[in-house]
Formats: sequence, C-alpha cells, structure tokens
Amino acid sequence: MRKEELSEILGKVKRDEMPLDEAVARIAAEPVTDLGYAKLDHHRELRKGLPEVVYCEGKHKDMIRPIVESLLEKNTGNVLLTRASEEVYEEVCKSFPEAEYRKEARFILIRREESEQLGKIVVVTGGTADIPVAEEACIVSELTGNAVERLYDVGVSGVHRLLSRTDVFHGANVIVVAAGMEGALPSIVGGLVDCPVIAVPTSIGYGANLGGMAALLSMLNSCAMGVAVVNIDNGFGAGYIANLINKAAVREPPR
Repeated sequence: MRKEELSEILGKVKRDEMPLDEAVARIAAEPVTDLGYAKLDHHRELRKGLPEVVYCEGKHKDMIRPIVESLLEKNTGNVLLTRASEEVYEEVCKSFPEAEYRKEARFILIRREESEQLGKIVVVTGGTADIPVAEEACIVSELTGNAVERLYDVGVSGVHRLLSRTDVFHGANVIVVAAGMEGALPSIVGGLVDCPVIAVPTSIGYGANLGGMAALLSMLNSCAMGVAVVNIDNGFGAGYIANLINKAAVREPPR
C-alpha cells in the first residue's frame, strides 16, 4: 500500500466516509502480495523507510521479475536487489532497462527517488578484498539519505595508513569497519573515536580464518568501547544500522 493510499483511507475514516472496521480490513489485507513462492511485505517501506529488499542468492532468475514488478507497483521508494549476479541483472533489465548494476557490491538498483544526504557515515576496510562488503554498507546508507565517506585499505598490517587519515573521522556520527583475516581493525578504530563503530567481519582470509569466524570472534571480543558487531559479510545490515544511528544524531530534538 502506497503512502498516498493509506492517507486516503485514513482521510475517509476521519470524514466518516468509510467505517472503521472496513478501513482496518483494507489496511490489514493490503500489505502482503502472495506470489506463492514469496509473500511481499509492502508496509516495510512505511515502517522502515525502505521497501522490502530482494536477496537474490538461492532464487531462480524467473522468480525475481514478478517480485520486482510487485514492489514497483505497490511501493514508491527505490527497489534494491542484493547478492545479484550479472545473469540476474540481465534478466531484470529485460523488463526494467532503467536498472543499475553495482558490480562490485553485486547490487541491482531501480532508482525512483533521490534523498538529501545527511550527517556523516565513514566506511572503512582493512583490505581491498573487503570492499564488496563495504560497498553494500555504503550503497544502503546512501540510498536511505546519509552522507558517506570511504576510507579503504587501511588495515593493521600497515596501521600507519589509518593513523595518517584520522581526520576523516572528524564529524562522523557512526563508523562501519569491514575486515577479514584476524578482524582487529574495528578495535583500533574504536579506540580512536567517540562515536559508535559497527564491525563487519568478512570471509576474507586463509584457512584458519574459517570463512570469517575468526574475524567474527575477534570483533565480539573487542575491548574497545562502543564497538558492535553484525554477521559475517553483512554489509547490508551494517549500512542500515548506520543509517539509523546517523539519522538519530542529526534529527532535531523535539520541541
């Protein structure tokens, strides 16, 4: 249900043009489109500020087009598809040629609105191999209306690269740090700044990295204050949480 449709229903209730029980029934029924293999939550945009995001891994490309069509019909915001292959992108483009593909992050974006870039989020990586996960965080943060600054390849094997760029952290409301291997970088950043740090363990590393488990456990055991941790390779989750923190920081206090 679009915001305009919800406003129209509420307006009819206020003007006594629609019984309350009918309005409740319509609002309860409208939020979900049942495609059989997928049940799309169209009220997520109203609740979260971003329509339901399509996770493409594990879905056949023929399943994705009807999902995108429904999201475009029932929602007003940008449509975002994560972990999308080039094959999926080619399929989406057949019906939606305006779709953009961010190859590095494996994101497909159908852009329908631009938003003001508020506050400041800094996204940091330990190495170049961590950039795809970091770019997930950047894209989600930018699409939800946040100003993002990137600081890549400043890991602990050459920590002077980070220490020479601490000016980037000035004015940041939240910092996202993506790192693999032993996952030490968020602790170092956390010890240098006074804002929240969201640590993202990546699956980058040799055998004992255990697909990101070593980095995850290191980050969970951080002794630096203000460091929180998301799941392995979850740049999307980190970007959305960073959006919430940044928006809370720039929001005007209630009068």
